[in-house]
Amino acid sequence: MSKTILSVKNLDVTFKNGRDSVNAVRDVSFDIHEGESFALVGESGSGKTTIGRTIIRINPATAGTVTFEDKKISGVISKELDNYVIRNIQMIFQDPMASLNERATIDYIVSEGLYNFNLFKDEQERRDKVYKALTDVGLLEEHAERYPHEFSGGQRQRICIARVLAMQPKFIIADEPISALDVSIRAQVLNLLRDLKNERGLSYLFIAHDLTVVRYFADRVAVIHQGELKELAETEELFARPLHPYTRSLLSAVPIPDPDVEKVKKLLVYDPAMHDYSVDKPSWRELYPGHFVRANEREAAEYAKMYA
Repeated sequence: MSKTILSVKNLDVTFKNGRDSVNAVRDVSFDIHEGESFALVGESGSGKTTIGRTIIRINPATAGTVTFEDKKISGVISKELDNYVIRNIQMIFQDPMASLNERATIDYIVSEGLYNFNLFKDEQERRDKVYKALTDVGLLEEHAERYPHEFSGGQRQRICIARVLAMQPKFIIADEPISALDVSIRAQVLNLLRDLKNERGLSYLFIAHDLTVVRYFADRVAVIHQGELKELAETEELFARPLHPYTRSLLSAVPIPDPDVEKVKKLLVYDPAMHDYSVDKPSWRELYPGHFVRANEREAAEYAKMYA
C-alpha cells in the first residue's frame, strides 16, 4: 500500500443559524493514498461537497481532524501551513460558469495562483506556465487572451482544471467536475483527469453521484448518506458485493443500456427506518479485506451471509 497523503478522522461539520443547527457531517473517517483516485458517492445533500470544502478549509471542522502529509490542517494553523495547503490542495468546482471571473482574461484566471504565491521569476516564465497548463488540458495558447463567455461549458471546465494545474498541486478535490457538462464532453474531461493523474502522480478526492462514472474513474469508493459513511471498498469489490441497503439502492438506479432489461429491472428504495439501532448499535466494521460497512451485530451477520 502506498503512503497515505490525506487522512480524515472522526470528522464532524455543523452549520448554525441562530438557535438552529444542522449536523451536515457526522463521524466520517477515511484515508487517501498517494496516486489514488478516491470517490465519495451519495445523493444531493448527503455531505459530499461539505467534506471537500472542509478539507480545503472553506468550511471549519466542528470536531475531528484532517491531516495532509502528516500535518494537521484542520482548526487553527500557522500562516505558512495555510499557504502550503493552498498550494498543494486545489479544488475543481462543480459549476464552471460560477467559478470563473467573467471580467478576467483566461491568462489572468490561470495566473492568479502564480501571482498570489509569486511562483515565477519573470513575465516569460509566467506566460510559459500558463501556456503549458492550457495545452495540458487540450486548449490553445491563443485562448489565453479570451474571456470565459467565449467558451463552451466543456472548455470552461478545462480552464478550471488548467487553473488548478498551474499551481502544481499534489492533491485535487474534484467536486462533480462533469455534472454540468454535455454527455459528449464528459468522457473527454474524465480521460483528461486520468491522464494527468498518471503523468503527474496526482491524488484525487472525486465527488460524484453517478456510479457509472465512479466505476470508470475511481480506485476506491466511499458511500455517504445524510452525513454518515455507509460503506467503503475498492471499486470493483463494491460493485460485485454491495453490502449496505443504501449502496444497493444506488446501484439499482444505474441505467442499463438494454431497454428490455431496463423496463423490468427492480428499483430498491432505501428507508433508514429499516434499521433497528435501539439496542444493538451500529459501528464501522471490516467484513471483507478492505471492505468496510456501517452495521450492528445482526446486520453484519446478515451481510456476511449474502455472498457466502
